[in-house]
Amino acid sequence: MKMNTSVDTYFTAGCGRCPFGGTPQCKVHNWTEELKLLRMLILDCGLTEESKWGVPCYTFQKSIILILAAFNEYCSINFFKGALLNDEHEILSKPGENTQAARLIKFTKVQEIAELKSVIKAYIFEAIEVEKEGLKVVFTQNPEPIPEEFHNKLTESPTLKDAFARLTPGKQRGYILYFSSPKQAKTREARIEKCTPKILEGLGLNER
Repeated sequence: MKMNTSVDTYFTAGCGRCPFGGTPQCKVHNWTEELKLLRMLILDCGLTEESKWGVPCYTFQKSIILILAAFNEYCSINFFKGALLNDEHEILSKPGENTQAARLIKFTKVQEIAELKSVIKAYIFEAIEVEKEGLKVVFTQNPEPIPEEFHNKLTESPTLKDAFARLTPGKQRGYILYFSSPKQAKTREARIEKCTPKILEGLGLNER
C-alpha cells in the first residue's frame, strides 16, 4: 500500500475545478471519512495511486482502472470499464443516461462501505482482470442523427467540421445529444453557438 502525496491535496481542498475548491463548501468535506476509507480499501487492492484531472486516479500497469469522486449527494468509485463488470450484486450505476463505459458505486455512509468491503474489493479485482485480458468497451459510434442546425453549421465552417471530427466519439456524442434535446430551433442554434469555441479548442461538453 503506497499513498501518493500529490493526491493528498484532493482530500483537503478538492479537485480545484470549481470556485469552491479549497473552501469549506468543497464537496470533499461532505465525505471526508468515506473517501478516506475508500482510499485505503483501493490501495489495499494493489493499484497505483496517481492524480489526474485533479482527482485520485488508480491504475494497473499504467492503465486507469477507477477514480474516486465526491458529489453533493454522494461520493463514488468510478470504474472506467464498469460496463464490462458482471455486477453480481447490482450496485453499479451509470454516471449519465447515455454513458457507455463507466459505472459508479455510490456511497453516502461509512457503514455502507464497511459492510460492502469484500464486495467492493471483488469488483476492483474483477476490473483488474478485465484490464489484464485486454478487454475493451465497444462504443456505439454516434447513433443519434446530427440536428439540422449543427449539420448546417458544419457545412458552413470546414474548420469547425475538422475540429469536431477530431474529437473522441464520446465527446462528439455528448455534443450531439446536447444540441438535439431542445424542441425549439432557436434554442438549438443558441447551444451550438455557445459550444463552438469549445469544439474548436478540442474540449468536451463538460470540460473547461
